[in-house]
Amino acid sequence: MLSTLSSEIAQAAARLVVDEGMEYGPAKRSAVKQLGLPSRTPLPGNEQVEDAVQEHIALFCAESQPVELRALRSLALAWMERMAAFRPHLGGAVWHGTATRMSDIYLQLFCDDPKSAEIALIDHGVSYEPSTVPGLHGKPVDALSVGSLSRELEIVVGVHLFIYDLDDLRGALRADARGRSPRGNTAAVRQLLEADL
Repeated sequence: MLSTLSSEIAQAAARLVVDEGMEYGPAKRSAVKQLGLPSRTPLPGNEQVEDAVQEHIALFCAESQPVELRALRSLALAWMERMAAFRPHLGGAVWHGTATRMSDIYLQLFCDDPKSAEIALIDHGVSYEPSTVPGLHGKPVDALSVGSLSRELEIVVGVHLFIYDLDDLRGALRADARGRSPRGNTAAVRQLLEADL
């Protein structure tokens, strides 16, 4: 019963992730509400939601998603090259390959001076929205969010730059529960794009 319920929540969450661009946490909580379940209902793990996302993409977006993912990875790479001085790493759905046109781009910057990335945006005349969000290991981290036009998709994509201290880079590359790297540097993203050609 519980595994069936967990699977239903994962599938409902996957629809919200793919169709509305929601993050896994909010999508799982919204799925519980949509299904009319009590708020204390145990939530499926992110791996189960990711599997459901991949199934949803295979069923409903098999033709469009690879094109959209490539466009998002190209845009991410452009931002990584632009912010190269801050050792950018790409994470999230764009890195893992489950992104659609509804997905945002998440870049982690590892800086000698936490204010330097913000100063670089100001120097380039880029307007951004600052915020504080949960980062690595759940600790609060500063984030700078910008809207960036994807010419290929003809939409403005949210690009979120999470500002970390250089020392945080050591623990940031530890493999996830499935043995995959949770994020990749500029060379790794370039390699993903070249493999798609």
